[in-house]
Amino acid sequence: MSVNIYDDMNKLESTLRKTDEYVAVKTAMADVKGDEQALALFESFREIQMKLQQKQMAGEEIEGDELEHAQKTALLAQENPKILAMLTAEMKLSELIEEVNRVVLKPVQDLYEGFN
Repeated sequence: MSVNIYDDMNKLESTLRKTDEYVAVKTAMADVKGDEQALALFESFREIQMKLQQKQMAGEEIEGDELEHAQKTALLAQENPKILAMLTAEMKLSELIEEVNRVVLKPVQDLYEGFN
């Protein structure tokens, strides 16, 4: 019996786009994009995050002033109601994706249970 897993993956993608979690992120992102101040703050926050991640991945040390600037920017971003709503929605979507991942990987985990 042949199974076309790609049909199921495409269905999952389509279903994900219809979830409350996905729609909430999409709506929250539109709210941030529609507010110049929130957008500028979020872009600054995101840029700082990316720079710090790149430094970490390159094994470079993060300076104290860089970390302090990142923390201040993160606090400012979280104080903005539109950005906070978007970050909260992103976390809920991430939780849903993690649950999907657990379910999808369960058969593989089951294969290896006999080795423990």
